[in-house]
Amino acid sequence: MKVRGYVTAGIVAALITLIAGHFRSTPYNNYVLLAGALLHGHTWIAWPGSYIDALAYRGEHYVIEGPVPALLLLPYVAVAGAAANQTLLSAILCGVAIGAAWKLGERLGLGRTANVWLTAVLLAGTDLLWCAMLGDVWFIAHVSAAAFTLLALVELCGKRRGWLVALWAVAAAGSRFSLVLAIPVYAALLIASDPQPQSWRVDSSRLRAVLLGFGGVLLGAGALYSAYNVARWGTVADIGYTTWYHQDPAGSPTGSPFRLQYLGYELWSFFVQRADFSAVFPWIRPSYSGIALTWTSPALIFALWARKPRAFVVAMWTAAILVAIPSFLYYVNGFAQYGMRHALDFVPFLYVLMVLGARVRLPLWVKVLLVYSCVASSYGVWYWNVFLRSGN
Repeated sequence: MKVRGYVTAGIVAALITLIAGHFRSTPYNNYVLLAGALLHGHTWIAWPGSYIDALAYRGEHYVIEGPVPALLLLPYVAVAGAAANQTLLSAILCGVAIGAAWKLGERLGLGRTANVWLTAVLLAGTDLLWCAMLGDVWFIAHVSAAAFTLLALVELCGKRRGWLVALWAVAAAGSRFSLVLAIPVYAALLIASDPQPQSWRVDSSRLRAVLLGFGGVLLGAGALYSAYNVARWGTVADIGYTTWYHQDPAGSPTGSPFRLQYLGYELWSFFVQRADFSAVFPWIRPSYSGIALTWTSPALIFALWARKPRAFVVAMWTAAILVAIPSFLYYVNGFAQYGMRHALDFVPFLYVLMVLGARVRLPLWVKVLLVYSCVASSYGVWYWNVFLRSGN
């Protein structure tokens, strides 16, 4: 029996992730704690101490990140309890992301060689591998969101079943909240007359099924999430991030964590911030607060070369920009990180654009940037393993 390419790609990526992380279990296992809490019928966690980021609220501590990774961990935690290895799920999700990316390349007509190039840069030329091999609460959320976003895009370029696109979209948004902003783009693509539209023509024959399936899943998920918020905060609104911002010394006692005044700082973080250099080994010392995409993942610029199908290209750029907006207005850039981990929220859409550009050809200069991005991002994996996480 022939093993499909996307299965092989996913398994290889998961194994690379586990090896890169030395099969460690992250100490920042907030999702294991949340899964344990849910299994015991409550939403507050048994807080082990200040090393676990959890919001102190009404005498208990709560995980403010999206709950989907915790839901995925429920069966594992039910068996292993607090000893469950959260990083193992992170590696599996990384494998899902790369498998989905491979399948997406096939559905978009990408040749096998170009598919190898682009899936390699998605894994090792962005923050995907770095986040996945650590598996910390903040990082596995990015990996989960990327995996489910890529699955949604695979379905949009295939059978376009509304309920399944909505399910993957909800899982992505339930991992990283900014992905909720991509949902209107998915809806527009679902009712388009072509999976990869050249122009915006609505297929009226699809409207009923799409509205029932896509809308039904979204309504159900919204109801469940509202109930989850009521259980945590006593209100249907999610006040977690805002309350955290009010308590955080880096934040403010009032107002929203998303403000236009933070745009300049985020632009500098995403496009300017560089590593520090030293006269002694290892010579290049990444800033603890990250390095701009300009220096770690310049291959992403190839997304600008996507031209056709025109409406599909516009849709992917729209999704990327919408999803990026919260990160460019947020009061912190990701804090402890290599590269810019928040970029993983919109990288899947840029990846589609890169695939569309590569369908024409993969120029030499692009291959150079792909190799450079893999080397630069892999340096972060090595550096964090050797200097910052070697004891875990």
